[in-house]
Amino acid sequence: MQSMEEMMKAAQEAAQTIQKQMTEAQAKLEEIEVEGVAGGGMVKVRCSAKGRVIGVTIDESLMTPAEKQMVEDLVAAAFNDARQKADAASAAEMEKIQGGMGLPPGFKMPGM
Repeated sequence: MQSMEEMMKAAQEAAQTIQKQMTEAQAKLEEIEVEGVAGGGMVKVRCSAKGRVIGVTIDESLMTPAEKQMVEDLVAAAFNDARQKADAASAAEMEKIQGGMGLPPGFKMPGM
């Protein structure tokens, strides 16, 4: 039977391991890129799985004053598409980490 001191030490080590894994996962999410697309590929938004926008590409055929409203709508749609893909990539990464910790699928880590 373990003493209380041994159990506390084991719990502290487990918490440090989880913190390290979460920090590594957050760093990895910044490296994963997703691309949102709208208008049949005429507007593309690239972002990290954490949601940081990396770049926006707009087909030059849309670069006329008459297309201003459409471009604005397509940029918003492409960003939302990228955000959805970023959320999915983030969820997949967190599931990998949680599976490695023996946590049940879908378990929400506090602060995540």
